[in-house]
Amino acid sequence: MDTELKRRLINLTAIAVTGAALLIGAGQGSASAANRIVARVSIGEQKMHVMIDGRTAFVWKVSTAGRGYVTPKGSFKPTRMHEMWYSRKYDNAPMPHSVFFNGGYAVHATNQISRLGRPASHGCVRLHPDNAADFYQLVETFGPSNTSIQIVK
Repeated sequence: MDTELKRRLINLTAIAVTGAALLIGAGQGSASAANRIVARVSIGEQKMHVMIDGRTAFVWKVSTAGRGYVTPKGSFKPTRMHEMWYSRKYDNAPMPHSVFFNGGYAVHATNQISRLGRPASHGCVRLHPDNAADFYQLVETFGPSNTSIQIVK
């Protein structure tokens, strides 16, 4: 599927889910549980399962920490986002579509696509550039406060 078409579909899905959440939540006097994103990163599987309102929408290969490095485990909220970031710690390495979740740790794109599916990073969660752009757009659309990044063993 064409990348631009996929991005438009993601936007339409986000708009539809947001509209449905507003309709369902109207008049109930409490916040709706709808309109949430959960990105569950399995270090053992080297995969990220992206769920929208409890339903799996995407499953992507990732690379988490390689030997000698650590990807923090736990449940996090995005703290900041950058369409393009350069690592201050690792020789200005490019980190496109960065969604930071714990200090300097982020979910971001990598150009080392052949290494996806196995540990290879300095601790960040690396994604294929198309998937990182899609995830970034989802977080931007739904909002960081409606996004949870869960990293499990």
